Amino acid sequence: MQVKASHNSNCRRSTERIVLLAGCLLVALAEPAQAYIGPGAGFAVLSSALVILTAMLSAILTLFTWPARWVIRAIRGRRAFARAKVRRVVFVGLDGMDAGLVERYMEEGRLPNLAALRKRGYYSRLGTTLPAITPTAWSSFLTGTNPGKHNIFDFLTRDKRSYLPMLSSVQISGGRKPSIRLLRRGKPFWNILGEHGIFSNIIRVPITFPPERFRGVLLSAMCVPDVRGSQGTFSFYTTRPRDEAIYEGGEQVQVTREGNRIRSELVGPEIERNGGKVTLRAPFSVDIDDGNERATVTVGDTSLTLGRRQFSPWITVTFDGGVRRKVRGICQFQLIQTQPHFEMYVSPIQIDPENPAFPISHPTVFSMYLSKSQGKFATLGLAEDTWAHNECILEDPGFLHQCTEADEERERMLMDALDKVSQGLVVCVFDSTDRVNHQYWRYLDPRHPARHGFGDEKLATAIPDHYARIDAMLGRVLRRCDRPDTVVMILSDHGATSFRRGVDVNRWLINNGYMALKPDAKPGARYLVNVDWSRTRAYASGLAGIYLNLKDREGQGIVEPGEEADRLRDELCEKLRGLKDPQTGETAILEVYNSLKYYRGPFKEEAPDLMVGYNEGYRVSWEAAIGDITDQVFADNHKAWSADHCVDPRLVPGILFCNRKIEAEHPRILDMAPTTLDLFGVDVPKNMDGHVLSVAVNRKTESAD
Repeated sequence: MQVKASHNSNCRRSTERIVLLAGCLLVALAEPAQAYIGPGAGFAVLSSALVILTAMLSAILTLFTWPARWVIRAIRGRRAFARAKVRRVVFVGLDGMDAGLVERYMEEGRLPNLAALRKRGYYSRLGTTLPAITPTAWSSFLTGTNPGKHNIFDFLTRDKRSYLPMLSSVQISGGRKPSIRLLRRGKPFWNILGEHGIFSNIIRVPITFPPERFRGVLLSAMCVPDVRGSQGTFSFYTTRPRDEAIYEGGEQVQVTREGNRIRSELVGPEIERNGGKVTLRAPFSVDIDDGNERATVTVGDTSLTLGRRQFSPWITVTFDGGVRRKVRGICQFQLIQTQPHFEMYVSPIQIDPENPAFPISHPTVFSMYLSKSQGKFATLGLAEDTWAHNECILEDPGFLHQCTEADEERERMLMDALDKVSQGLVVCVFDSTDRVNHQYWRYLDPRHPARHGFGDEKLATAIPDHYARIDAMLGRVLRRCDRPDTVVMILSDHGATSFRRGVDVNRWLINNGYMALKPDAKPGARYLVNVDWSRTRAYASGLAGIYLNLKDREGQGIVEPGEEADRLRDELCEKLRGLKDPQTGETAILEVYNSLKYYRGPFKEEAPDLMVGYNEGYRVSWEAAIGDITDQVFADNHKAWSADHCVDPRLVPGILFCNRKIEAEHPRILDMAPTTLDLFGVDVPKNMDGHVLSVAVNRKTESAD
């Protein structure tokens, strides 16, 4: 790939040097645990000029106050670690890494670093949450509580008045001054550590957006939107005639070739202007070289030449909304082909970490520091584009490229954190293990309907090869952490299992008299718009839940609270438990859990009334998850997304490795928070549901320097 960027002005070069110099001063002058920030950092950034001014003032103020701050922190540090058993705890999260595969690959010699860690330290399967879904499990990790106390039961919840789906963890409202509100409840354990003077570096842990203030630095993860406010909208530019195909998670843009040139626009955010709403766009052009199957893409002042199937680096895009209303994003291009039709993939346009439209880190300058010191990186909550892969826009190698690139970005951040934080907490979560499981499990399951069909190049060993890459990365991390005062824990929030057949729970509810459709119901309508709520007693929404249409709770509820609702819950549990698939004869649903009996805490009534525990091979259907009701209860899954974990949690435990011996037979993910607090000598809050695991430590930590 050839990249050619036009020269910036002397003013711009000077500006970048000033910001970088300011960042370097911050790094050089602060103590290791505080290396990213100085006094005054963390305010909302309104413009590039304000970013520069803030960084410069922070650096200057840090320089002049450093002696006094060093004395104060030295005294406070000794107090903070007076009761600590260790000086540093490091968590490496591997989202979705499956216990069964890890155990098999260790025995086969594919994971030598994890195998050695198991021998000298500790390994166990790790109990997950109900449901075994990423936002639920990681919320229990960071709060040490069951979902009834942190209020996250799924990726989605529903608007009780309209029945429409909405994100469960964050509420983003539009307007000239958008507001972002975290819906997760409970206090992360690193906030508690901060209250006791202990610093933390938290990198891409799910359900940390919007970032909260605490003593440390944090880069948010899941639910960080793209610049359009979505959870990731890709674009597919092509000269093919427009068809009626609808892409999940993306859109097709038809372009016209004028000789060897194509002109089009990147779609950006929607803003308010003159009493109306306007979608901002940024022009770009493509010059095609058919003979060499190459194309040169020009965006703003940046030009780059791509070969067939080649990805660009992160490219900065500026959307001009007028005076003081510029929005900057980053994206990647992949040239798919130049002939017979031109085809190009453009990733979701993500928030620029160097010029964030709104804070994606705490403090705000932390994402800027990472971008300046390490280069641009993915900021979207779900950085790997599973939708483009499912829709066959990205082929198998292209999607795997995104996974490995995200790992490389994350590893640089983790290594930097380990260098900077000599005492305190470091947590970094890698997502790629989950994404690789989801998209390539079909190669492990000879019965899967989608075993083939996602590109000419078959990646039959994608999962074991990727697990081996992760093991090599863990080896580098473990060597960097090889100190007697550091406890390292490697964990996953859940595992995975095959997803061959989808279950349309709403169709089952209709067939069994619990739900009714309007007489004029139109096929393919989403978000339960076809439902006749006056004749509906229960409905399914999201990945695992069933709700009662409860009177005085739902917008058009008809089920009386109390005895009627209790009988309905028990009746549905009994009828759905053990549900058989008539085509295969297999049990599709192992268990149905009554939420009121399972969860504890002030938010248990916010949960779906019932949680469905699917069997291996089954999951809620794609249609049912978004409220599109089909004509059959069971259907084959033909997407690349061929594995999942929103099943009975007993089937998909996570993993837990440690470089110390641990006395625990059945550890759970919600045990991690109280265990960490105990290692640092901090009293465990009474509201935590997790237990303190007995971790062997060899020595009393020394006082802080």
